[in-house]
Amino acid sequence: MEVSRQGIVLVMAVALWIQIMSARSAVEATISRGSFPKGFVFGTASSAFQYEGAVNEDGRGLTVWDSFAHTFGKVSDFSNADVAVDQYHRYEEDIQLMKDLGMDAYRFSIAWSRIFPNGSGEIKEAGVDHYNKFIDALLAKGIEPYVTLYHWDLPQALEDKYLGWLSPKIIKDFVTFAETCFEKFGDRVKHWITFNEPHTFAIQGYDVGLQAPGRCSILLRLFCRAGNSASEPYIVAHNVLLSHATAVDIYRKKYQRKQQGSVGMSFDVMWFEPATNSTEDIEATQRAQDFQFGWLLDPLTFGDYPSSMKTRVGSRLPKFSQSESALVKGSLDFVGINHYTTYYAKANISNAIGVLFNDSLADSGAITLPFKDLKPIGDKANSIWLYIVPRGIRSLMNYIKTKYENPPVIITENGMDDPNNPLISIRDALKDRKRIKYHNDYLTNLLAAIKEDGCNVKGYFVWSLLDNWEWAAGYTSRFGLYFVDYKDKLKRYPKDSVQWFKNFLASK
Repeated sequence: MEVSRQGIVLVMAVALWIQIMSARSAVEATISRGSFPKGFVFGTASSAFQYEGAVNEDGRGLTVWDSFAHTFGKVSDFSNADVAVDQYHRYEEDIQLMKDLGMDAYRFSIAWSRIFPNGSGEIKEAGVDHYNKFIDALLAKGIEPYVTLYHWDLPQALEDKYLGWLSPKIIKDFVTFAETCFEKFGDRVKHWITFNEPHTFAIQGYDVGLQAPGRCSILLRLFCRAGNSASEPYIVAHNVLLSHATAVDIYRKKYQRKQQGSVGMSFDVMWFEPATNSTEDIEATQRAQDFQFGWLLDPLTFGDYPSSMKTRVGSRLPKFSQSESALVKGSLDFVGINHYTTYYAKANISNAIGVLFNDSLADSGAITLPFKDLKPIGDKANSIWLYIVPRGIRSLMNYIKTKYENPPVIITENGMDDPNNPLISIRDALKDRKRIKYHNDYLTNLLAAIKEDGCNVKGYFVWSLLDNWEWAAGYTSRFGLYFVDYKDKLKRYPKDSVQWFKNFLASK
C-alpha cells in the first residue's frame, strides 16, 4: 500500500496530536478492570524456552537456542536455559499463581522439539501428553490458554538439515507441526499465535547475529561464522509469512468451523516519534515503521511489502507470486502487539550506518534512538533498550486503526524489567513501584485509545508472570510479577505489583 508524502505527514501529525492529548487527559486518570469493555481479556505471557527447562526430558529434541546458549560468550551472564524456571515440572503451582492474581488467560508456547524432536517425522507422544495436561490444568482453574506455536526455539535438526528459516522447505515442516497442534489441542485452545516477533528473530538472528542461530556478515564477520546480513533477514521473514499463511489456510478449511478458534501473529512494535518536525525526519519515521512493522503486517493486510521496502531493498527483497499474495493477504484473525517502548527517529543523511554495516538495518535510511539532544525520551528500565514512554501505546493503537482499518488487536506483551541485583534483599526486590506505575500508565493510555479513540483492542498480556531466562541477557533481567529466587530452589514470591493487579482486576 503506497503512502504519499502528504499521507505520511498527516499520519504523523495525527499521532503527535494524540500524544499531546494523552499527556493532558489520560495519564492521571484512575483506572480499574471495570473501565475496560466487557469481555476484555487480561493475562500474563511466557515462552517455552524461557520457562520450561527439562531440556533433556521426555524425548525433547535440541533447539537452535540450546546450541546458542551453550556457545561461550553468547549469553551475558554465561547461563543457559537447561532449567530456566522449571515450569515443565511446576506448572500446577504456577497456574495457581495465575488464579491468585485473578488473570483470565495465559499465553505460553508449545516447544516444537517436544512434539517433533527432529522437527519432522515421528510425533513424540510424551510431549503431546505434557501439553494436554498443561492445557487441562489451566482450564480447570478458569484460565484461558493462548498458544504460540513458534517462539524462536527452532529444532536444531532443521537448522542442520537445510538452514531452517532460510529454506522454503521449512514451510512444509512448520505447517505439519502447526496442524498437529490444531488436531491435538484445538478442541480446547481457541486462540492461536503462529509466530512471536518474526522481525526480532530475523534481525537478531540473521542480521546482527546476537540471537540464535547467530548468523551475520556485518563488520567483516567479526561476530559470526556465516551469514549475509543484507539478504538473509528478508528471506527468513518471507518464509515465515508463507508458513503462517499456509497454516492459517489449513486451519480455516479443516478446523475453524468445528473448533471455533482464531489465529493471529505477535509483532514486536516500538513506536517512533520524529526527532524534529522536518519533512526528512517525518518521512524517515514512517520508513522506520515500514521496516519494522509494515514489513510483516502490510503483506498480511494488503498482500505485499511496503513500497518503501521494495524501492530501497530492491532485488534482495523476495517477491510474492500472485497466488502467494492472495494466500498471505487477510490471513490474520487478530493482530498481536508486543509493545514496550518508544524511540525517536531521524533521517540517516550521512548513510554512515550503511557504510559500516551493509545490512537490513541500514536499508530504512532511518536512525532510531531513545535520546534527543542527549536527553532520554523517558525513564529507563533495566534493559539497555527499554525506556518508559506510556503515550507511545496510544499512538501505536491509533496508527494501526488508521493504516490497517482497525483490526482486532491483542497486546500480547507489555512490561518492564528490574536488574537482578545480588546486593538487594528479596524483601527490597519485591517493592516494584516502578513496575506498578509502568502498567498503570500504559493501561491508562491503552484505555484512552479504546474509549476515546475507538481502537479495537481486545486484550492485554503482561510480560511476564515470573522472572525468567531472558535470552542473551540470561538471568540478569527480571520482568516478572513474581520474583524467582534462583539461589533457593526457584521459589516464587509475589512482588508488590501482584497485589496491585489483584486490586485492579477485582475492581469494577
